[in-house]
Amino acid sequence: VQLQASGGGLVQAGGSLSLSCAASRNITTSVYMGWFRQPPGKQRELVAEITSGDSINYADSAKGRFTISRDNSKNTFYLQMDSLGPEDTAVYYCYLQFPSKVASWGQGTQVTVSS
Repeated sequence: VQLQASGGGLVQAGGSLSLSCAASRNITTSVYMGWFRQPPGKQRELVAEITSGDSINYADSAKGRFTISRDNSKNTFYLQMDSLGPEDTAVYYCYLQFPSKVASWGQGTQVTVSS
């Protein structure tokens, strides 16, 4: 499966961005989808995820500010990010997994938040 992430960019602190991750196949049967980020000089970290059974989890840093969602009809899932701060600056990656461990990463989209 191929993933195309989009929606990153430059935004001022306090602003919002909406990321999209479009899959090349039907995502209805996926068992996991998530957004991760890698800040400059740091390791990749989980931001938000939807696990099997549609359980949603957020990193503490994302709670109350970010929202993960999916649109099965468009084979796309999203990350709405509000109240952004400079600490949210990172390359954001989407990840999608199907049964039998078929999984893919998106190519990454840069989010830069200026203070």
